[in-house]
Amino acid sequence: MSDAAAGREQALQAEIARLGKIIAALVARAEREMGPQGSQFGMFQTASLLEEKVRARTRELQRVLAENEKIARDLQRLNKALQREHEEQRDLIERLEQAQNQLLQSEKMASIGQLAAGVAHEINNPVGFVNSNLGTLERYLGDLFAILDAYDAVAGRAPDGWDFGAVARLKEHADYAFLRKDAPALLAETREGVTRVRKIVQDLKDFSHVDEAEWQLADLNAGIDSTLNVVWNELKYKAEVTRDYAELPKIECLPFQLNQVVLNLLVNAVHAIETRGTIAVRTGREEDGVWLEVADNGHGIPPENRTRIFEPFFTTKPVGKGTGLGLSLSYSIVQRHHGHIELDSEVGRGTRFRVHLPLRQPVPPPA
Repeated sequence: MSDAAAGREQALQAEIARLGKIIAALVARAEREMGPQGSQFGMFQTASLLEEKVRARTRELQRVLAENEKIARDLQRLNKALQREHEEQRDLIERLEQAQNQLLQSEKMASIGQLAAGVAHEINNPVGFVNSNLGTLERYLGDLFAILDAYDAVAGRAPDGWDFGAVARLKEHADYAFLRKDAPALLAETREGVTRVRKIVQDLKDFSHVDEAEWQLADLNAGIDSTLNVVWNELKYKAEVTRDYAELPKIECLPFQLNQVVLNLLVNAVHAIETRGTIAVRTGREEDGVWLEVADNGHGIPPENRTRIFEPFFTTKPVGKGTGLGLSLSYSIVQRHHGHIELDSEVGRGTRFRVHLPLRQPVPPPA
């Protein structure tokens, strides 16, 4: 028996004892009032009535006790059911978190796959002119060495006062003056190409760390520039990109996940442009945080779709053009950073997404 049932049993016994005392007191009072001449039948009748009331009260108390015990058993069953439901909900939350992480990884891989051809093209351009410049430089050096060899050969056997006309003609044939002027520029251009390749590779390497879970202080403007470099080949043929950055303090964030948000907004913007348009990337400071926005002058979002654009797998793009996860995961990442996204769109005029982020996380960031 539970503690509650035991308590009710004790209360019932105490009530029965109290009624017994009341009956005894009433019987004694009746005996005193009636005296030795009183009717024994009247006393018996009074005692019988009181005894019947006690039995009725006892039955009522037993019924209430039984109902209470039934309620206690029902509460125990309900408590066990609630515990099972809580465990199921906790297991469901864990599975949802795992699914979200898998979706984030899938979207990252889809983004990298989508950008791979563009990045390869961006790398091929500087590598191509580096290779061409090295070939030209090789010919230049061959001509220089030929001039120097000829000079050495003539100078070694020429008498004093000999005219080095052959050397002069060879220098003229090789365009020695232009060669001396162009060789340093060629090397500088080659170094610039190598630097561009290194920057593209570094930006792509940084972007590929989108699943890194280390919270840190990061420069939002630098992250946007890095993402623009990675996605540039996707943008440059359809849009003119303008940048308007405010001077921002570093914010506490997962920088590579914010880069994923910027990438998704940029790709959506360029896909909204039919032929040629503009994309504006801006940042700004507000009271307790910062904001970034990506605006385009594309076809805009119809009103009936604005409430669904952050739903997983919702997309208006043709099959094979998008996964329907970009904006959904961007929304999830911004929420994880305790921020929010604003949407302003007009059909035929364009769309603007503004992401608000706090400078510091208001609570210990989730693992």
